[in-house]
Amino acid sequence: MKKYDFDSVIDRRGTSAVKIDRLDRVFGRHDLTPLWIADLDFAVCPEITEALLRRLRHPVLGYSEASDGYWQSIIDWNMHRHGFAVSREELTFVPGVVKGIAYAVNYFTHKDDAVVIQPPVYTPFRTVVEGNGRRVVENPLIFDGRTYRMDLDGLQEILDREKPRLLILCNPHNPIGIQWDADTLARLASMCRRAGTVVVSDEIHGDLMLHNIRHIPFLAVSDDARAIGVMLGAPSKTFNIPGLVSSWMVVKNPELRDPYYAWLEANEFNSPVLISTIGAEAAYTTGEDWLNQMLRYVEDNIEFASEFIAREIPGMKLIAPQASFLVWLDFRELHLCQKEIMALLLDKAHLALNDGTMFGSQGNGFARLNVGTPRSVLAKALENLRSAIAEVCPDCVSCK
Repeated sequence: MKKYDFDSVIDRRGTSAVKIDRLDRVFGRHDLTPLWIADLDFAVCPEITEALLRRLRHPVLGYSEASDGYWQSIIDWNMHRHGFAVSREELTFVPGVVKGIAYAVNYFTHKDDAVVIQPPVYTPFRTVVEGNGRRVVENPLIFDGRTYRMDLDGLQEILDREKPRLLILCNPHNPIGIQWDADTLARLASMCRRAGTVVVSDEIHGDLMLHNIRHIPFLAVSDDARAIGVMLGAPSKTFNIPGLVSSWMVVKNPELRDPYYAWLEANEFNSPVLISTIGAEAAYTTGEDWLNQMLRYVEDNIEFASEFIAREIPGMKLIAPQASFLVWLDFRELHLCQKEIMALLLDKAHLALNDGTMFGSQGNGFARLNVGTPRSVLAKALENLRSAIAEVCPDCVSCK
């Protein structure tokens, strides 16, 4: 088996990388180690690059359509990786998962309709809803100090009171990294079907399962889920190709699917672009060894970070994810306000992490760390964090 390199530090300056070029705008300074945006600092699987280059060497870049091989690669990947059966008619292309959520918001809801989200959750869930003139209704997750669970009793109250037309589900959840169990998903599906609420399930992190935990697609859990579910997936996070903007959608129920897909097609919202389909097909057909090795590397990075924090910064906690390369850090025992936490990260540790409150008020006291980076970069970042906390809160590193 070919061995891939995840230790090399790659200079991404000059490549229009968001995590580099937006540092000044988002954080007010550029001298930061960027561990925020959810892409990887690893070289893309070379088989994907080779497939793109082969096509780009052809002298004509005219109108194109997705090949049969592209659609089959998605079908085969879902069955092989997750035991999830998808047919060609149930699939369509979308140019990004967030755009797919936006399409669903615009199609299935009207102005001022209620849309349920479960914070702390991926920021665009809120901005897409509010930016399109709909009302966000929060069904916050319940945190017991170690892990999170859904508040299904609270959800039932919302369904009864607000009559929401849509719920946006994050499965696995970002930023927490939880893979929801089948019973929780099935109960949510049953409740939403009775209420007439469509569930849009963002499953972009579903291929990034850690420690042999299995991904459970929402549409696989019950007939209720298949009746009201719209599922979104992508190779972008999985294979570090978000710049190719390739995602896909699955709707099982033809009564839901047929008019929705007709609307997408009429507006050309589901028209693939050349490099998107070529990159995705290459990823799904040639990239599994790369993915498996990358996930083992990420697992080791999470373990490294967890052990470092437990040993060197006992006033902090790391909530280990079941999926993805994103880690939820709990700073609350440092007894700092959120502004002080971010000042510590930026001005003393020189680290760019996501402010926990961008995921909702429930993120107060937290920050999100991207560990999809070479070990040497992560080690230096954690040492910077330890030193910064020792300066601001010496008791939190001396009470070991």
